[in-house]
Amino acid sequence: MEDVYIVMLVALLALAITDLVVGVSNDAINFLNSAIGSKAVSMRTILIVASIGVAIGAIFSSGLMEVARKGIFLPQQFYFEEIMIIFMAVMITDVLLLDFFNSIGLPTSTTVSIVFELLGAAVSIAVIKIYKEGNDLGQLASYINTSKATEIIIGILMAVVIAFIVGLLVQYISRLIFSFQFEKKMKYVGAIFGGLSLTAILYFILIKGLKSVPYLSEDTLTFINENTILIMLIGFVIFSIISQLLMSIFKLNILRVIIVIGTFALALAFAGNDLVNFIGVPIAAWQSYNLWEAAYQSSGTLPSELLMSGLSGSVPTPEFLLIIAGGVMVVTLWFSSKAKSVVETGVNLARQGDGVERFEPNWLSRSIVRYSVIFSGAVSTVVPKAVKNKIDKKFEKPENNSRTKRLDAPAFDMVRASVNLVVASILISIGTNLKLPLSTTYVTFMVAMGSSLADRAWDRESAVYRVAGVLNVIGGWFVTALVAFTAAALFACIIYYGGTIALVMLIILAIVLVVRSGIIHSRKSKEEKKNKRYNRTDIITINEITTETSENISSVIHGINRMYTKTVDNLGYHDLGKLKKNNKAISKLEEEVDELKGNIFYFIKSLDDDSVEASKFYILILDYLQDMTQSIAFITRNSYNHVHNNHKNLKFNQIRDLKKVDERMQVLFDDIEHAFNNHEFAKIDQILKDKQDLLDYVSDLIQKQINRIRTSETSPRNTKLYFGLLLETRDLITSTMSLLQLFQEFYREAKSTF
Repeated sequence: MEDVYIVMLVALLALAITDLVVGVSNDAINFLNSAIGSKAVSMRTILIVASIGVAIGAIFSSGLMEVARKGIFLPQQFYFEEIMIIFMAVMITDVLLLDFFNSIGLPTSTTVSIVFELLGAAVSIAVIKIYKEGNDLGQLASYINTSKATEIIIGILMAVVIAFIVGLLVQYISRLIFSFQFEKKMKYVGAIFGGLSLTAILYFILIKGLKSVPYLSEDTLTFINENTILIMLIGFVIFSIISQLLMSIFKLNILRVIIVIGTFALALAFAGNDLVNFIGVPIAAWQSYNLWEAAYQSSGTLPSELLMSGLSGSVPTPEFLLIIAGGVMVVTLWFSSKAKSVVETGVNLARQGDGVERFEPNWLSRSIVRYSVIFSGAVSTVVPKAVKNKIDKKFEKPENNSRTKRLDAPAFDMVRASVNLVVASILISIGTNLKLPLSTTYVTFMVAMGSSLADRAWDRESAVYRVAGVLNVIGGWFVTALVAFTAAALFACIIYYGGTIALVMLIILAIVLVVRSGIIHSRKSKEEKKNKRYNRTDIITINEITTETSENISSVIHGINRMYTKTVDNLGYHDLGKLKKNNKAISKLEEEVDELKGNIFYFIKSLDDDSVEASKFYILILDYLQDMTQSIAFITRNSYNHVHNNHKNLKFNQIRDLKKVDERMQVLFDDIEHAFNNHEFAKIDQILKDKQDLLDYVSDLIQKQINRIRTSETSPRNTKLYFGLLLETRDLITSTMSLLQLFQEFYREAKSTF
């Protein structure tokens, strides 16, 4: 009997480590976004500062993991075996849920996830107990702390709205004061701004950070609470003086100092307060096991007989566990690719400049933007023109004449980064002081979104995409609560009735899903890294344009070659399943070319003066690639629709002829791919010479089908499909040859010029 619970503890330990990894990956957005987005310091410095904050916060974290033991449910109402089932269900759910959000690159709240998982698992077990005892469901209130869930939901709504509005207002006022030419203004008001910002961060550390340190005496905490205003006033004076000295004597940018210290403060508070979300449940399980083991050895109490009243007390967490947890968090911070993708989501939604948008607009985002534009227009008519012009001048962005500076520009400037950190710190501190339930993720994210809107980062070109992104993230937060509750309740029920076998199966399922997710994400990251050449904005010379274009051609040709062969083979076998996969895969190829065309603006912007003439060449090449992609898309989709509609299969002679075309096409495309991969452009001449033979062969097949119709063909559907495939194949060959001819002309001209 005892062995089962030891195995459960070992499983919980493994899940705790996994949860630390996936949890830190998601919460990294809280303290990394502002520093990374503003490029205030190097990435290495950002990670070092954040790592120190996380390590100190974890080591000095509160040893009292209350939320996992008595914050959501009443432990004295549950037996030891039931408590262990609840904890196992919670941890399995938490790992899977957070890993899912990390995989799609969306930030969510680890606090909300753990609270609703505890609530769902506890409700599930409580309902089972009530049902077994024959009681009414009205008894549920005696098992569950129902007021806590209500507070959390209210906290979500308050945090989202208040953080967004405050971030918007503070950033708007800050921009009116500093404008985008803030370097000049910092000489006069930099010391005051630095004093206010650093004092706010000090307040954040005192109220939010030190509250969780178990080594501070009650007298010290009481002194801080009673003299907070005095401490803040003294801090403001001291920090203002320090800010002035740093600027005048050491020539330091005070905004950079604020960002570094703010990043440290948020990382410190994150580790100190959110650590419970990752290891609180396993520690509570370990403490539960110790309580039961003591009772079992003294009186032989069975797991189904010991009520867990002992969890209601305060039990400190061993220091070595906090140190290990801190180490895992720091390592994750440095090496997690999923953390980077979550951070990129926040930075891209808040960025000042244009770029490729990740989210697609929806009806709600379009409606919000449309009515916002109407409202903005109405306000503009009321505001005096002189005032409007003066305000607009404050929001004028400096021109980057240097292309290098423009390409290396941060997502937003250091004024906005400082505002994000300071406002988030103050709001979290006030919420903590008032004992309001809130999520640091919600606060930091919504402050960043509010400040980006105030900074006019969401213009008419990007607003509909950015709003859609924010709505997706906010929707994900509420999905977190719903899925956490439902999944934990379901897992608890499965473990309760399925016993050890069900528990083992769920753990294996969790391992498989997390590993599979990691493999898919790694593969996706490599693919994105490979495809980043399509988004590059640093192409400068003719040679680089040639290289870039040849890579694009080779990639598209490779995709078309594979797709053509698969389609012909699967059509011959009448394989609906594989044709369906081809039909889905072709969309990816179309998106690839469409993305290339979408980046033409940035491509032309990045060219040096000597290479501007190459723009037309690049545009025409992309147009031919799109024509080729449309041809293969027609071939693939019509083949799929033909089989999907259960029409007759093509005749053996037709399939044989198509396969011969495919074999010739493979030779053609392999030669083209080899020429462009190895930059052996001299071979293009020979490829162009052989083009007529292939076109003549396709024309002969068209004539052969005409003869079939006059003699033996009886299926109009087959005729339509077969003609369609041959005609699109001819168009595909023609577009390919036109592309090769254009590239050859450009290459010869570029070679003779340079």
